[in-house]
Amino acid sequence: MFSSRILLASLALASVIASPGTVRAVEFIGHRGASYDAPENTLASVNLAWEQGADAAEIDIYLTKDKRIIALHDKTTKKTTGVDWKPGERTLAELQTLDAGSWKDAKYAGERIPALEAILETIPPGRKLVIEIKSGPEILPYLEAVLEACPKYPSQIVIIAFDWENITGAKQRMPKVPCYWLYGTTPKVDKETGKISDRPDELLARCKDAGLDGLDLKYDGELTPEFMAKMKAAGLELIVWTVNEPDVARRMAALGVLGITTDRPAWLREQVQAAAK
Repeated sequence: MFSSRILLASLALASVIASPGTVRAVEFIGHRGASYDAPENTLASVNLAWEQGADAAEIDIYLTKDKRIIALHDKTTKKTTGVDWKPGERTLAELQTLDAGSWKDAKYAGERIPALEAILETIPPGRKLVIEIKSGPEILPYLEAVLEACPKYPSQIVIIAFDWENITGAKQRMPKVPCYWLYGTTPKVDKETGKISDRPDELLARCKDAGLDGLDLKYDGELTPEFMAKMKAAGLELIVWTVNEPDVARRMAALGVLGITTDRPAWLREQVQAAAK
């Protein structure tokens, strides 16, 4: 079985390398924008992702004290601003007094934590914004309201979340928006008991039963051609995160994933396409 898996993966990779069109079909998703080059989850980073030709830009969102939605990854603003504030305890106006760019590079000094509305305005025709929900499910009605007011909704929006209640709740509220369940390395191994759980097939079944559109998995799990065939047979898609190594990206493209989330969308696309020539 193991040798047959290697053979299938090798054949798939050979097919991708022989066919540049296949590689171009893979979507490159800018992780927190083009976060290798610009401060994550800012307008500068998202706009740079578009400039770099990313098919989509991914951001993380939290709900503020005054029920506005901002782009932020961590539970506090400490990493990107140096000020240790929790978004749920501050208003949008307060949060936007912080400098969210200098930590990355002096040229980004004065970059602010953006509201979701401002990011939505940047989406070019034919591109998508991938929104990862970080707050609890209390954010969902506010997210729905913001998105419904955006002319790019629902065709240019994708929602992802680790939290099961968040992602299933988002799908129930916004059935026309593709919703993918985020998950880390799979299967999960209990360090104390050695028990193995949450194999890819189990996650696939839960997504199918819940009416979700697919999975967004860490690339280092049990992802095989057989699993991809099951995903396609179930009508589901697979996105992988966060890939910055060309050999991993080529392997994921060979498997036939829908999208590859990366901090370096332009550079990684170039590396994968170079191998396909």
